[in-house]
Amino acid sequence: MKILYCITRSDTLGGAHIHVADMAVWIRAKGHDASVVVGGEGPYCDHLEAKNVPYTVSKHLVRPIHPLRDFMAINELRRIVKLHSPDLISLHSAKAGFVGRIVAHGLGKPVVFTAHGWAFTEGITGPKVRLFRALERIAAPLASRIITVSEYDRTLALQSGIGSAQNILKIYNAMPDVHAIASPGKNEESVRIIMVARLDKPKDHETLFNSLISLTNRDWMLDLVGDGPHEKKLEALAKHMGLSDRIRFLGLRKDVDNLLAQSHIFVLPTNWEGFPRSILEAMRAGLPVVASAVGGIPESVEENSTGYLIPRNGVKELRERLAYLIDHPEERHRLGNAGRQRFEEKFRFERMAEQTLAVYKELVAE
Repeated sequence: MKILYCITRSDTLGGAHIHVADMAVWIRAKGHDASVVVGGEGPYCDHLEAKNVPYTVSKHLVRPIHPLRDFMAINELRRIVKLHSPDLISLHSAKAGFVGRIVAHGLGKPVVFTAHGWAFTEGITGPKVRLFRALERIAAPLASRIITVSEYDRTLALQSGIGSAQNILKIYNAMPDVHAIASPGKNEESVRIIMVARLDKPKDHETLFNSLISLTNRDWMLDLVGDGPHEKKLEALAKHMGLSDRIRFLGLRKDVDNLLAQSHIFVLPTNWEGFPRSILEAMRAGLPVVASAVGGIPESVEENSTGYLIPRNGVKELRERLAYLIDHPEERHRLGNAGRQRFEEKFRFERMAEQTLAVYKELVAE
């Protein structure tokens, strides 16, 4: 079987990008053919090369809505699909999902669109929300199947008039296991808190800073892993709040597994989400998780079992949870151990990959 993956951007390395690369590697290891079409040239191309995944650059596939460029992207992608002649096309990210479905439908190719979170999810505001919802309604009938990575996103799609109950299925996101496991209950001098997230919307680093400002009487350090346009702003805010000596801005890192293994608490305050891979990484490492109860997050974090859920912008709640975990290493151990077990039961990569491959095979056989 020959699979052609397509994703919009190459200038970043988000969860959807890692998902596509991991799936392509796994599919190829299973004896199938897999390659990737990506918009533009950037760090993601280097990532694919490092994993020996063949890729094709689409010059006109860009994230912003641009009628002329989008028309050119449709023609360009049509030529690429004809050249590769895949048995199935797997689309990821909104723009690639829309353009790719038009191309696949026109060529009579089975196509799967995986939604890694909707652009009209709860918490997102602005005039474009209605447009994004309308575009997804238009494109939905062109997909052979739509996969959502959480039940929250599946329900949101159906409530928004996108697709049908028969055509949309949930397959939880997942990731390969690692050997680097944390010891969150270890009673060390300084408790290491870590947040792995892009320094941009929708992540809510300000709520985290405002929670920690009242905890300076405790011994903790915060590692922020990720880059983004808000980096300078957040560095200035940390300095203004007198937290610069407590916060490390580590940027985009390739050793996230090891950083998590050296930590004690994982946090993710955020305004909206699909189903964050970073939380699964934290659970895989055996860390307790404190995260905002938005999007599909409550489907990964079990309240008072693997971590704690807080309201959006919940400064008080986040402060209280962090204070308790800093003071109680045995609770960090209990929650982290339960999170690791939950990862093993529900979020192992092989389980997700097998479910996805079954969808591919079913569509190709039709």
